[in-house]
Amino acid sequence: MSTVILKGNIIHTPTKEKFEIVPDGYLVSVDNEIRGIFTELPEKYAACPVTDYGDRLIIPGLCDMHLHAPQFVYRGLGLDLQLMDWLDTYAFPTEARFQDLSYAKIYYEAFADALAKNGTTRAVIFGTIHVPATELLMDILEEKHIGACVGKINMDTLSPDYLCETAEQSLRDTKQWILDTKNRYKYVKPAVTPRFIPTCSKELLEGLGQLARDFGLPVHSHQSEDIGEMQIVRERFPEYDNDGDVYDHFHLLTNQTVMAHFIYPTERELELVKERGVTIAHCPQSNGNVAAGIPPIRRMLNMGIKVGLGSDIAGGYSVCIFRAMAEAVYLSKLKWLESGKQDAFLTIPEAFYLGTRGGGQFFGKVGSFEPGFELDALVLDDAGFTTSADRLSLEERMERIIHLADDRNIVARYAAGEMA
Repeated sequence: MSTVILKGNIIHTPTKEKFEIVPDGYLVSVDNEIRGIFTELPEKYAACPVTDYGDRLIIPGLCDMHLHAPQFVYRGLGLDLQLMDWLDTYAFPTEARFQDLSYAKIYYEAFADALAKNGTTRAVIFGTIHVPATELLMDILEEKHIGACVGKINMDTLSPDYLCETAEQSLRDTKQWILDTKNRYKYVKPAVTPRFIPTCSKELLEGLGQLARDFGLPVHSHQSEDIGEMQIVRERFPEYDNDGDVYDHFHLLTNQTVMAHFIYPTERELELVKERGVTIAHCPQSNGNVAAGIPPIRRMLNMGIKVGLGSDIAGGYSVCIFRAMAEAVYLSKLKWLESGKQDAFLTIPEAFYLGTRGGGQFFGKVGSFEPGFELDALVLDDAGFTTSADRLSLEERMERIIHLADDRNIVARYAAGEMA
C-alpha cells in the first residue's frame, strides 16, 4: 500500500463558486485515492512519512483539454493570420515532417518536457496522420507520467495531397493503431480524432463513429470554431444547420467527447452538447490569436455544459494553463462588454476550476482534492511574488500566481499518486 502525505497550504475548487482553502493542512492519498484534507494528521497515518512543503501552495494538477503536439514546432509564429490561412501556411507543412521519426522524436520530447514543467498532468492531444509518430508521442508521454488521450489525425478531403489519406486507408490504419495501443499504457490511451468536419468525408466520419463505439474510446475534434469552417460544413451538409448535428449523426458526440472552441453555437447545438455530455475545451489564447471569436462560456456554464481549458498549441503560444486561466477571465470581460454587460465575466475561482476540475472530470475523478479522487497535484513557490509587507491572503496569492506564474514556480509535480 502506497501512502502519500503532503503538508502545506492546500487550495482546490470542488465547485466553481469559490476556493476551498486549508492553511498548513495535510493532504492524504492511499494508493492514488485521496482520503481527505486534514488540519491535524489522523493517528492512523502517524507512522507514515510526510513531505512538508512549508508555506508553499498545493493545488490539483492542471488539465489541458486541447492541443496539437506537432504544432509545438512553430508556436508563436503566424499569429497575424486567420485560421484557414494559418493552417495552410504553418500547420499542414509542419505536420507532414512528422513522417520522419528522428524529427518527431526531437519535438515530441521537447513538447512533453514543456507540459511537465508547466504543471500539466492530464491532456487531450492531436498527433498527425502518421501512426509510427503518434505511437512515439504516446511512448514519450507515458515516460513523462502525463495522463493523456492521444489521437492519430484522420483527414481525407480538403487537405494537401501530402497529408490526405483515403477513407479506407485512414480507417484501416486507425483501427490497427487502436488495437496496438489501447491496452499498452498506464497513463495514455488512444482517442478517435477526425481533424474537423471540412477535412473528413461522410465515409470517414461514419467509420470513425463506428470505431469509437466498437472500442468505447474518447473522441476529440473541433466544433463551430470559425465562420469560414462553418460555411464549408453548411455547404457539404445542407440538411444540418450546425456542426453538432453533423457530428451527432455519425455518433461522434458522447459523454467521452471533447470538442474544442465552440465559438458560434446555435441554440440547438448548446442543448445537444449538454444532452450528450460533451466536454468543451475553451482555448482563449488561440481564439484571439487566429481571430476566431469569443465563445459564450458564461452561458454554457449556466446551462450546465461541461467546460475545461486548452492551450491549443500553436494557435495559442503557451502551454501554461495558468495563462489560459488568466486569459479566460480577460476574454470573458470582452464578452461581457459585447453582451451589453449581460453575460457576467468569469471569476478567478471559476477560471481555476475550469483548468483543474472542469477539465479533470473528463478523465474521471481528477482535478480536485475531494475524497475518492486521484492524486494529481502541484506544489507552487510564490516567494518571488510576495513579501512579508504584502500581507496577502492565500486566495490572493493564488490569484497572483494565475496571472504571473511560469514553470519556475512549480517545485513538485504528482501524477496519478506518484511524484513525477
